[in-house]
Amino acid sequence: MVLKVFFPACCSSADSGILIGRWIPEQSSAVVLAVLHFPFIPVQVKQYLGELQRLTKVSVAVLGSWSNSKQEKEQGLSEFLEDLGTIFSHEPWIQISKEGDSKFWSCSTLQKRPNNPKEEEIILVYYDQRKVMLSHLHPSLDTADGRAEDASKLSAIFDTVARSRALFMTDKYDEGPIKLTHWQSEGVEASIIVELLKQGSVPACMLLAFLLSLLSGICRSRVLNFWPLSFLWSKLSTCEQLGHRLQHLQVISSHRKAQTQTQLMRKANIFVSLLIDVALGILLMSWLYRKNRIGHLADTLIPVADHVAEELQDLLQWLMGAPAGLKMNRALDQVLGRFFLYHIHLWISYIHLMSPFIEMILWYVGLSACLGLTVALCILSDIIALLTFHIYCFYVYGARLYCLKIYGLSSLWRLFRGKKWNVLRQRVDSCSYDLDQLFIGTLLFTILLFLLPTTALYYLVFTLLRLLVVVVQGLIHLLVDLIDSLPLYSLLLRLCRSYRLAAGVKFRVLEQQDGKPLRLLMQINPLSYGAVVQTYRLPTYSCYPKDSWASLCKKLFLGELIYPWKHKGEKQD
Repeated sequence: MVLKVFFPACCSSADSGILIGRWIPEQSSAVVLAVLHFPFIPVQVKQYLGELQRLTKVSVAVLGSWSNSKQEKEQGLSEFLEDLGTIFSHEPWIQISKEGDSKFWSCSTLQKRPNNPKEEEIILVYYDQRKVMLSHLHPSLDTADGRAEDASKLSAIFDTVARSRALFMTDKYDEGPIKLTHWQSEGVEASIIVELLKQGSVPACMLLAFLLSLLSGICRSRVLNFWPLSFLWSKLSTCEQLGHRLQHLQVISSHRKAQTQTQLMRKANIFVSLLIDVALGILLMSWLYRKNRIGHLADTLIPVADHVAEELQDLLQWLMGAPAGLKMNRALDQVLGRFFLYHIHLWISYIHLMSPFIEMILWYVGLSACLGLTVALCILSDIIALLTFHIYCFYVYGARLYCLKIYGLSSLWRLFRGKKWNVLRQRVDSCSYDLDQLFIGTLLFTILLFLLPTTALYYLVFTLLRLLVVVVQGLIHLLVDLIDSLPLYSLLLRLCRSYRLAAGVKFRVLEQQDGKPLRLLMQINPLSYGAVVQTYRLPTYSCYPKDSWASLCKKLFLGELIYPWKHKGEKQD
């Protein structure tokens, strides 16, 4: 039988006394939490342990004795420590002694049942009490080879130290009859700034929660359910991001205390993400309003829009001729080309009509950066969508026309094979056609087939232009999602205090000698950065389509509309 004794490294130089801790019979392990020094009254010790059990819900007991003979060995003290086993009845009674400056310790157990023939092997494990108490163990998802059982054993030890926080709130300056040695015995670790922030955060959170409840009530009111406002709220990414940040503020300002470590880390990650987002937005706003950059941006925007329109006009003139030497249907080519040229003319007129107000619009839009960098990026994405609206219209027209011809050709192809599409049963059934139907079907199939290359070329060109805009907007939203979902607080915690995020432990052999207990040092293995991101990643408001490349190519071939993203509750066409 192997007996494992987890001993805090901070108590290695403590004076003689008794060991306070928890006995875990399932693992044959003893977790030492503190050393109680002389003098003491056994009745007061038992009362203190009973009150401690009531507060911490941990079965704390006297596990044994600790002897630290700094000079010569004291025979009377060792006999007195052995006699304490009759007062504090615990099975087994652990005796740990350190003689002078010797690097080897002696550890033995006293059994009240002397008829037990088995001799116990003792392993003495040192652990850093502060790190173990402040850390949160993340067990591995791999349950093979009994790793889940090992993780549960480690969780019991970590949980014992973490739940015994009330034991560590007494130091040597307390005037009580109980004197303990633990990681805070020299003084309770605290910060005046942190305590003041805790006291001041309560009324601030109550006020913020009240204001957010009013704002959320206005957002859920019937005013936003009317058609123009509901359409804008569902289509503009800025509104979606503002709603997402409103949910984050409600989580932060909630008066309910976090029940688990995961909820606490989620609140901290949201708070740090919001703080950094607002700080970056204020930096961007200060950069924009310095040296009249807003005016320069407004002066540059109109020439860029005119240049894009001119390039589109040149592209349409090229398509109306003989693009790449291809022979197009001239009548359809001229109709489509003039149709799109008229739209470009309308677009140029719209841009020049808005040109006197663009600088004022950009000036007020720049103020929105104080709400966060993500809000500014979403506004930029919406501005790009508005400035390229004519490209989106061209893509929709070309896609609808191409899709109509593809489905018409597929339907007429089934006519030649004597089949038809059954709308009620959603399947292809056999059907007999007369001569007139086959003749008309042949004419329509021939017309659609010869007009398909012209339509397909326009569709291909406008699809490439649309995909270019989609890629730019997708990169912007990818950056927004990265800022929203990245657990910045957890990553900073992993960088500065890696022991707070424990993935497991490792043991290093300190000393090993025949006749002496094996001494090990327990060290905490931190989570990797990838595991931290995967564990504490925050949810985002946009959900990207999970289509494969084959599905996307099929949609492009059939002329179905493709969007770079879709919001929650919104279906793709």
